[in-house]
Order: sequence, then structure tokens, then C-alpha cells
Amino acid sequence: MGDPANGRTEAIWSTSGTMPPYSRAFDIFSAPFDDDDESAGGDGHFFVPSYLKGSTYMQMLEEAHKAKLQAQKESKRSTVNGSANNSSAPFNQPPLPPGAHRGMAHNVIERPPAFEDDDALAPLPARWNKDDIWSGIEVESDNLSVKYTGGKNHHEREHEASAVRADRHMPPQCGIYYFEVQILHGKRDDTTVAIGFSTKTASLARPVGWEPESWAYHGDDGRCYTGQTNGRTYGPTFNAGDVVGCGVDFRDRTAFFTRNGVKLGGAFHDISRSKLYPSISLKKPGEVIVANFGQLPFVYNIDDLMREQREKIQKAIESTDTSRLEPGMNETDLIQTLVLQFLQHDGYVETARAFAEDMRTQKEALNLDPNVKVDGINIKDDEDANNRQRIRRAILEGDIDRALKHTNAYYPQVLRDSEEVYFKLRCRKFIEMVRKAAQMRSGSDSKGSNGRGSRSSSQDMDLDLDGSDNAAWGETLEMDGSEQPVELMKLEQSMLEYGQALEAQYANDPRKEVSKALGEIWALVAYSNPLTEPQVSHLLDRKGRAAVAEELNSAILSSLGKSSRASLEQVYAQTSALLENLRQDGGPGAFVSLQGLVEGITAFPQI
Repeated sequence: MGDPANGRTEAIWSTSGTMPPYSRAFDIFSAPFDDDDESAGGDGHFFVPSYLKGSTYMQMLEEAHKAKLQAQKESKRSTVNGSANNSSAPFNQPPLPPGAHRGMAHNVIERPPAFEDDDALAPLPARWNKDDIWSGIEVESDNLSVKYTGGKNHHEREHEASAVRADRHMPPQCGIYYFEVQILHGKRDDTTVAIGFSTKTASLARPVGWEPESWAYHGDDGRCYTGQTNGRTYGPTFNAGDVVGCGVDFRDRTAFFTRNGVKLGGAFHDISRSKLYPSISLKKPGEVIVANFGQLPFVYNIDDLMREQREKIQKAIESTDTSRLEPGMNETDLIQTLVLQFLQHDGYVETARAFAEDMRTQKEALNLDPNVKVDGINIKDDEDANNRQRIRRAILEGDIDRALKHTNAYYPQVLRDSEEVYFKLRCRKFIEMVRKAAQMRSGSDSKGSNGRGSRSSSQDMDLDLDGSDNAAWGETLEMDGSEQPVELMKLEQSMLEYGQALEAQYANDPRKEVSKALGEIWALVAYSNPLTEPQVSHLLDRKGRAAVAEELNSAILSSLGKSSRASLEQVYAQTSALLENLRQDGGPGAFVSLQGLVEGITAFPQI
């Protein structure tokens, strides 16, 4: 077999001799690890097992991992720049670290849990724990291979073994957890390897499964053991060359094993709710195993099992009776009412009218009462919605001054009572000034396709919520070569004066988010064309306009005694919270991704 002491898993596989007829299924194990690839996982890097791709758990875990890496980069950058001044930016503000923020909007996960915080968000097991091991076995440098190094003599008892646990426990939030172990070497027909899981309290001095709080499948007799030395008949024995998988379904607290890609059936029921760690034990010289925690494709098709579970939960959701949610409404009526209320809430007046008329037409076509009155639309609501829509439109077009003017005219108390929103609007104004100046320098605003004249309020169309409308403040200017430098100089002078005044006003503000926001926007000035700089270009994205528009819209609604969020938004938020609660212990929420459901909605074809 060769000496695996060099720690390279691919070397072990390439020198392991003749493989069984089904060895083609194991070819994936021979692929070398790429130490620079964060998905490899062999060296503790972040990886995503195939069966967990797209799950809410992995999305949160990736966010937490990115936050950790970014914090490390920021800490390193702060250390490097600690004694240096940045002469390029006013007030010696340091430039923004690469990808540090996504603009002025709130992130999806506002405070990602610490990557090491098992109680908040348990990371996946990635290697064997060299500090949680019994003497007599050794973890190789790849952290995945384990070999027996102790010798047996007549003083040692046959029931003794050496076990090791993984570095982290199996996270219930993923719903089903699965890993595989290949037996690289062992005595033929007498391989004493045990594969399973255990809690931290289980002893590592005997085979896994023999000790309380441990569960395992043994290779020498094919029996399953759970906390005692008397196992029950379960499956075939396994030897060198075999790949044995272990899976735990946290939803129903069961466990199963696979052998060479074939599921053997249920092994344990009512398993402990304690933290469970992947575990193996060896007891004879020459025995060597290597684990796959998901860094590579599995031999068993665990993806299909996970897909079946997700489809099962989805069917249960779809079959749920919604008639009792709102008395007198069927599912269609309820959804239409939620959509209509959302359109009114966010000020899409014309769209709301068109939708309401379509609802009435549908009822007539279905031979229902054609005179059913659609509640929620009246002159007063229309007037208020039109005002909010004017303000929204101004922000989405980048004209913050016009938005402030409308807000002070229609809702003079809002900016006084919502100082945080007012500060963000002012920061956005500075960003738009930087954006316009950058466009003028690059010539993107001269005779461009984005130029458009002013539109009367009576003919205004509803704008998309994401602010993707191409209209931008000042982008209608068309100047010849002699006029542009003069206008650019005036704009840059105004921009700097405005920024300095904003900086001076908040110079002594103790809030970290204020100083952070000011540091971000000043970083834009350090670049001749921030629109093309990946470190800061995200701040200039038009989606940042939509975030500020939404916050101001919510503040206005709150000042009017109305809900700051539409009912549809509340339903989404409550559903997210419910799924998260059902996900913690591996319940049905672990198999449902709300974002995945939204992304899976098929749009109607354009006519």
C-alpha cells in the first residue's frame, strides 16, 4: 500500500493496489486536494457538500464565513495602515476594504454569527480532531486519514481500541448530515474498524458504539452497536477498499449507514439530542481509513435522499388549508388582497388601480358577483400614495434635493423625527454628486442613451422597486467640450464643500455607524473614477437608492400611524422566523429555503 505518512490523500489512493470491480465509483477520491481552493476543505477551508447546496443553512454559513474573512482582512489592513495617513482622501479617511459593504442598505444578515459559535450557527465537521483522540492511532497531515500505530501484545485486552472524533459536531440545522469513510487498509475478513458518531462524554478507549452515548456500525461482524457490547445484526461486514457512509436524519432522530453506495436501511432510532460528532475507532495494526466530510462527491447518492425530503415537505406545505387564515377568503382572494395592499402601501397607484380592475374582471369571468367592491382604494389613500410615489421617484432618479423638498412639503415632521433616515439621505446626496462627477469625467453623460427630459407628475409611471430605472440625476446634461470642464469643476467644488459640511456636523457623533458611513463615502473621492473601482463601486450602485427610498417610505407611513411594512412583507418576515425556529433542531424548516421558493417562481411570459 505504501506509507501514507506524507499526508497526501491522493498518494494513498494511487498506491493502494488493485481495487474491487466497483472501484470506478471511488475514482473521485483519488482527485488531489488543492490547498489553495477554499472549497477543498482538506486543510480546513470552507466547502459546500453537494446535498446542502442552496439550503438556508449553507447560505447563512457562507455569510458567516465571509464575514470572518472580511474581519480578518480589515484587522490586517488596519494594522498595516495604522501609522500611515491616506493623503488621497479628505480628512485622512482610509480607503474602503475590498467588498466590505454592499452600500447604505442593510445586509441580508445584519450580524452574522461568529464562525466558531456552535450555539449560533454550527459549522460543518471538516477534519479529525487531533486533540480529541486516544493513543494508538494517528491523524495524518491531511487531517482526514487515520492509521493505527499501536501494537498489540499479550498484556493488552482484545476489547480495547483507539477512537477519534471530528473537529465539530453534526449541525442539526442542515436536516440530514452525512459523511463517508473508506477503509484503505486492514486485515482481510477481520477489519475491526467501527464507524459512527458519539457525544463528547463517550470514552475513546473502546470501539465506538460500545460506550454510552456512542453509536456505530462495525466492520468485523456487520452489527450495529449503541452504548453496549451486544450489538444487533444489521448489514454485511466491510473490509479494505469498502466505502461506508453514515447519515443522521435530525428530523425524526434516526440514523442509517451505506456500503459502497448502497443504503443499508435504518440503524438507530430516538438518537440523543446532544451534540453528536462523527467518530471512528481502530484496534489492529495496519488499519488505515480516510474520511470524506463533503469536500469531494460521495459514493452514495445522498443528493437524491435530500431532494426527496425537500419535496415531501414542499408537498405538505402546498396541501395546507389556508381557508382559516382570513375568514371569508379563499387562497386566491387572500393572495390578491396581499398584493393589492402591497402596491398601495408602496405607492404604486396606477399599478394598484390596474390590478384592482383585473381582480374585478376575473370575478366577473368566474360568474361571481361583478359588483364586489375591492376595499382599500379611496381618494385620500390615492393622494397620500401619490405623494410618497413622487418622493420615491426622486430618490430612484438620484435627485435627493427634490426628494427632500417633497418630503418637507408633504410630511415636514418626518425628517425631524427620523434623524437616521435624514442622515442617510444626505450621505446619498454626496454619493450622487460623486457619481455625476465621475460620469462627467468619463463622458458617460454626454449624448448617452440615459438622457431624458423632465416628465410631468400626471404622466409619471411607476418605477421598479429595485431602482433599476436608468434615469439618473443630471444625466440629461449635454455639453460641448468647452462647457464640461467648467461644469465639472463647479460640481466637484460643491461636492467637496457639501461633504466637508456633513463631516463637520457629525464630527463629534459617538455612533459608530455614522463614522463608518462617512468613511465609506469619503473613500469614493480617493479614486478618479470610482464607478470602475471594485473596492467602492458598489456604493454607487442604483440599488442603494432603493434602500434609502424604502426607509424614508417606512418613516412616512409610521408618521401617519400606518404600518411601516406591507402585510406581504410581514408575512415573509414571519415565515422566515418560523422556518428558522423549525430549523434549529433539524425540523421541517431545515428542508425549506424561502429564498429558493421565491427564486423558483416562474415568471409569466411577456406578451
